[in-house]
Amino acid sequence: MTDKFSHYDIIRNPVVTEKSTMASESNQVVFDVAVDATKPEIKAAVEALFSVKVTAVNTLVRKGKLKRFRGHLGRRNNVKKAVVTLADGQSIDIATGL
Repeated sequence: MTDKFSHYDIIRNPVVTEKSTMASESNQVVFDVAVDATKPEIKAAVEALFSVKVTAVNTLVRKGKLKRFRGHLGRRNNVKKAVVTLADGQSIDIATGL
C-alpha cells in the first residue's frame, strides 16, 4: 500500500464529536476507517497522509442499527472507528482538511 489513493480508501473521514474533541487534548485523533482495515494499515495511512508519528492505534466496530423507513425494516452499515494516538508534540488539525 504505497500509493496515496489507497491511504484515502483506508481513512474515510474524521469523527468530530464532543468525546473525540476531548481526546484531542491527549494527542488522540478519531477517524472512521474501512471495515477491513488493519491497525498497521491505519498507522501507515495516517503517517503518510498527515506526516506525523503514530504511537498507537485502537479500533472498534460500531454495529449498524435496525431502522424502519416507511414500514420497511432496514439495517445501517457497520462503522469501524480508529483512535490514533500521536507522539508528543505532534498534532493533526482536522478542521483544515487535506
